[in-house]
Amino acid sequence: MQEASDILDLVSLTKARGEPFAIATVVRTVSVTAAKAGAKAVVLADGSISAGWIGGGCARGAVLRAASDAIRDGQPRLISIQPEDLLDVQQVKAGDVRDGVLYARNMCPSQGTMDVFVEPVLPRPHLAILGASPVAAALADIARRMVFFVTVCAPLADHAAFGTADRMVDGFELPTDGSQHGFIVIATQGRGDSAALKAVLGTKSRYTGFVGSRKKFAALRRDLEAAGLDVGAMDAIRSPAGLDLGSITPDEIAFSIVAEMIEIRRRGQRN
Repeated sequence: MQEASDILDLVSLTKARGEPFAIATVVRTVSVTAAKAGAKAVVLADGSISAGWIGGGCARGAVLRAASDAIRDGQPRLISIQPEDLLDVQQVKAGDVRDGVLYARNMCPSQGTMDVFVEPVLPRPHLAILGASPVAAALADIARRMVFFVTVCAPLADHAAFGTADRMVDGFELPTDGSQHGFIVIATQGRGDSAALKAVLGTKSRYTGFVGSRKKFAALRRDLEAAGLDVGAMDAIRSPAGLDLGSITPDEIAFSIVAEMIEIRRRGQRN
């Protein structure tokens, strides 16, 4: 079995790589069980155990299923693996959830009970901001405080406009490390609008927004179409970006955009 310090080192490395995973920790055991309280395992998104140990096959299947569900919806789980006679006494079945506890059946001859806490560790959502307008600078600041990983794509001469960002890119080209599949906001506001739109056309993302009026966005669409570009993908771009909060100032507009991204990010995660 690996030492706890080794597990924690692996947790740090996996987080640094931006990979989703779950930490399964045995928090209580009753009677005979292979793993004891404090045992840990790192479970990857593909269902494999990267490191650690939480017992044999009697517990492994239930824990891996719980870890997979936790990674998918971002919610932790407390799973209690018990012999069938104890489940009957409590009038619960395998798969039932009561008072926040998910119950599973222990089919091993030892007939012990093991409670395991499964905690998902998800990467920070990526936000790519194209442009260096006042809205772009405010957006980078607010989004980082909301735990987004912020990449700024803007000409090098404009990088000084940003006080905080996780990554700076010279120009409007999106990085190719997967961040382009998260959230994208074009906040050029008259300085490179067409170039920024061209850079994101056809890019798959959870959210792409354009800071500007519908009239301006429609005019840019006509110009790009006249230039021979396939502008069908622009139908999915939200313009104007952000929730309709009556925003006027750059900070208010940036706040409305972050609020809209949070709504999309958290959709389906609240009961």
